[in-house]
Amino acid sequence: MSAPLHLFQGYGVELEYMIVDARTLDVYPAADRLLEAAAGRLTSDVEFGDTAWSNELVLHVVEFKTNGPAPSLEGLSERFAADVARANSLLAPIGGQLMPGGAHPWMDPNRETELWPHEYNAVYAAFNRIFNCQGHGWANLQSMHLNLPFSGDEEFGRLHAAIRLILPILPALSASTPILDGSPTGLADSRMEAYRHNSERIPQVAGLVVPERAFTRREYEKRILKPMFKAIRPHDKEGILRHEWLNARGAIARFERDAIEIRVLDTQERPASDLAVAALAVAALRAVADETWQDWAEQKKWEAEPLARILEKVIRRGHEAVIDDPAYLHALGLTNRRSCKASEIWLFMAKNALPTDGFDPAWRKPLETILTKGTLSARLLARLGGNPSRERLAEVYAELCACLAGNRPFEP
Repeated sequence: MSAPLHLFQGYGVELEYMIVDARTLDVYPAADRLLEAAAGRLTSDVEFGDTAWSNELVLHVVEFKTNGPAPSLEGLSERFAADVARANSLLAPIGGQLMPGGAHPWMDPNRETELWPHEYNAVYAAFNRIFNCQGHGWANLQSMHLNLPFSGDEEFGRLHAAIRLILPILPALSASTPILDGSPTGLADSRMEAYRHNSERIPQVAGLVVPERAFTRREYEKRILKPMFKAIRPHDKEGILRHEWLNARGAIARFERDAIEIRVLDTQERPASDLAVAALAVAALRAVADETWQDWAEQKKWEAEPLARILEKVIRRGHEAVIDDPAYLHALGLTNRRSCKASEIWLFMAKNALPTDGFDPAWRKPLETILTKGTLSARLLARLGGNPSRERLAEVYAELCACLAGNRPFEP
């Protein structure tokens, strides 16, 4: 069958970038100065027609986003590239620039974290008081959020089922964080590993990152939201955080805007690469929601635990992760395989799920690079070597910044 009417008819995209010192590449807490320069006044948001900028938890991160749902992903990479150029021009007079990637390679979050001190600070202060945001999972992470709309319970259920199946292998496309604290971590996606643990004080906030089985709003509130709100209540007596955005799973239902927000995608080296990842992810989700390989009733049977085990493998090994669950491979169309690498699943999706029309030419080169040469994480490691010096890190990440500024790919 075809996906219901409203699925994949609008897209919200959010891209987070860190602000760094243009000379040293150290984190530079200047998001408020950037937004003030863009708006002509101190503000937490500024709009530029079909895109907007806003602050995040920490002062060295800025978010670019679609200003409401976009009818298509096509053309968005050029629009975000223009925002990058505008931001870099505003940062240049104060000695700053944007750095892409999912985490800063040598930031010390214990020493360098500065929370956003202006509007909405009460929310950030509450997070900090409860979870201690001076860690990589809070203060040092940049991601792309992909928001997909639904209308009513059936569309929500079909979309949530599809996202739960595809979510575990998304870091095999997007992992970009092999370095933390100045050294290789041994993980392809260090940001997501930190993210998995950043709410451990109250486990109900993130769960297993892969969401529980919930395919109506009522089920979702019963199984996810209510237990989470009950668990946070003793720590948040004022109710500051008792909202659906407290949910830290890898995909969260935003019923206030009838969308599901996917949060497991690391930021890439330039918007064209981010949007290419989003396009292939959406193509795979559409194929699953269309019941191309497994019907909805069977999709809904998947518990979170086996999917979370696959996600953990992919966080560790990225596109090289070996998926050895035949039932999972069967659900995604690889019916004759008992095991394969995550990269092989994405090659299969690119061949069988990507549309021939509505494909932005700007995505072609980034997808070819990711599918044939590996994730940005793997390409960074190939350039850095096994034990890079601080000077080598600075050299390679300066090139990453140049890729963002020049809208060009990062090659191994």
